[in-house]
Amino acid sequence: MRVLVLLVVMVCIFSVAAGAGTFFHVSRKGNDKWTGKLTVANRWGSDGPFATLERARDAIRELKVHGKYPDDGVTVFIHGGTYEQRKSFELNRIDSGTPNSPVTYQSYKGEKVTISGGATIPDKAFTPVRDDAILKRLDPASRDKVLQADLKSLGITYFGDPWPENFLGYTGWPELFYDGKVMQLARWPNDGYASVAKVIDRGSMPRYGEAPDRPGTFQYDGDRPSRWLTAPEVYLNGFWAYSWFANCMKVAKIDTDAKTITFTTPHQYGLGGPSGGVYYAMNVLEELDTPGEYYLDRNSGILYFWPPEGLSGKDISLSILPAPIVLLKYASYVNFQGLTFQYSCGEGIKIQNGDHNTIAGCSITNIANTAVNMESGTGNGIVSSDIYNLGAAGIILNGGDRKTLTPSHNYARNNHIHHYGRLKPNYEAGIILRGVGGIAENNEIHDAPHRGIGFGGNDHLIQYNHVHHVGLNADDVGGIGTGGDWSERGTTVRYNLVHDIGSGSAVGNICIYMDTNTAGISVYGNIMHSTRRGMLVNAGRDNLIENNIIAKCDMPMTMNFRIADAWDEVELPQKLNLVPYKEEPWKTRYPQLANILNENPFDTKNQIIQKNLIYQCGNMEVSDAIRAAGVWKQNVETKDDPGFVDAAKFDYALKRNAEAFKLIPGFKPIPVSKIGLFKDKYRRKLP
Repeated sequence: MRVLVLLVVMVCIFSVAAGAGTFFHVSRKGNDKWTGKLTVANRWGSDGPFATLERARDAIRELKVHGKYPDDGVTVFIHGGTYEQRKSFELNRIDSGTPNSPVTYQSYKGEKVTISGGATIPDKAFTPVRDDAILKRLDPASRDKVLQADLKSLGITYFGDPWPENFLGYTGWPELFYDGKVMQLARWPNDGYASVAKVIDRGSMPRYGEAPDRPGTFQYDGDRPSRWLTAPEVYLNGFWAYSWFANCMKVAKIDTDAKTITFTTPHQYGLGGPSGGVYYAMNVLEELDTPGEYYLDRNSGILYFWPPEGLSGKDISLSILPAPIVLLKYASYVNFQGLTFQYSCGEGIKIQNGDHNTIAGCSITNIANTAVNMESGTGNGIVSSDIYNLGAAGIILNGGDRKTLTPSHNYARNNHIHHYGRLKPNYEAGIILRGVGGIAENNEIHDAPHRGIGFGGNDHLIQYNHVHHVGLNADDVGGIGTGGDWSERGTTVRYNLVHDIGSGSAVGNICIYMDTNTAGISVYGNIMHSTRRGMLVNAGRDNLIENNIIAKCDMPMTMNFRIADAWDEVELPQKLNLVPYKEEPWKTRYPQLANILNENPFDTKNQIIQKNLIYQCGNMEVSDAIRAAGVWKQNVETKDDPGFVDAAKFDYALKRNAEAFKLIPGFKPIPVSKIGLFKDKYRRKLP
């Protein structure tokens, strides 16, 4: 009787923990031949959870085939542990839920669940280096510190594709992780950059129409490159012309007498330029000379590693999945909750063409590419998730139809996004909006080399975001930025807090940047502070800049005319002709575009800049001609505190009786308390 009562109680506990509905369970101790149920019987090993996500997915398919899919949906509970994916966990149309009966994959009772695109390397797989040829290539100080592991003997055969001769940031290679931290591909210098001593031949400049037939040559200081002569290949990664354009190029020749290096292919902008040229050598065995560095010989499959500490008891993993960890193709009404995704050479999660899929309360980290790419689809969202330590962007929101201006309603809300752009440092933002009608709100974005939020396309809503400490390794970049297409209109940027956007040595970085010929954008009710430039509008038309606060910026507003160059004159009309701007709904939605090519389209016109509050800033860069090209009124500059809650602590919310409301009649309070992250059922505490 006691046994029977105990069994009943245990079954009731499982039922209460799971709630009502249909459930499957996945466990590291499971078996794909079992039923996927969490039953008392599994104490004896005869039944219990599945072992893989794929088996749980297939079980849901079987319910549908037999007409037994429940009206209230299906939940797959995943028990604690790490699940290594050798291929993408792919969900198709058949794996969809419905509005009232979704499919949910979530961690069980808050257990730590990791879905990994990596392979664990046992500590015993590492042995001292014995090969004399390899030892001679290593720095003498590291020869007895570097260990090696034969990856092929562990069944690991993916080492990345051959590197092209010229690429931006990352071309796909496995990354090594030690205790959850990414290790450094062997490089010189170990930190920072070396400087080009002198440009001998800038090479041809394909960006400006020159034939790509003359690689560049530069002179270096010192004699470090003489160490690389026995390396099978040498790549140099750096900013060769501009500090906003980094790329990696293959070395063709090192002349140690002349101290020159010649590349195999020209740089897009040629060598030299405002950046002066800074670089580092990467994936060179001869430079594996400090703890935490590694080198992967893609031909032999040998991994060389100088561990920061001992190997025993450490999680040592190599990312080897070149595809997304999760791929949704035409799948809809699928939810992922409370899971961690990590260690992918590709993307974390990719959504193609599905609708109303949700990623909630998840962590996506240590991904070499973009964490979440909503490539297309409608009503897909990521909420209250932590996204960090990424090679490229945090979230891409695409979708909708630009020809019909049909919005996607894809959204990113309440996400903490930081430390991204590790491998692709240029134009990879915390959030990138493309297509039509994306929504980015209440996200906190920080610590990255380039943009916080970048957008193109139409009719996006960017609001209540806190963007700070980005643009840390670039010049001429905005915390929130766009530009370069007259047709990319209709976006509203409002109620964002943007500050401390790097520095920049030439142009200087900007809180909100509307670059070349930006058109039809509303920038309303934002707070910008503590950056070299508050706003920069690089020509453009039909923009509204109203009711913003700009504080403690050297140049609060820069507005200029731009003389069209050859690229503008060709590329901008081509982009315009990609959309039906003379037809409906474009003709009604954006009437300013209908005759734009019959005017001088590069004229700066119809800019409305009004009711902006400028506090303790330097001089405006707004000429009389610019002011005459639009409406400039009721913009107030003051050195005195106009009634901020606490300007000394950078709290630029206005008090109820602030003097600002008298200085600028009609100025509206900015809802500062609503900006940034908030607590909800997925985000229980704030960082």
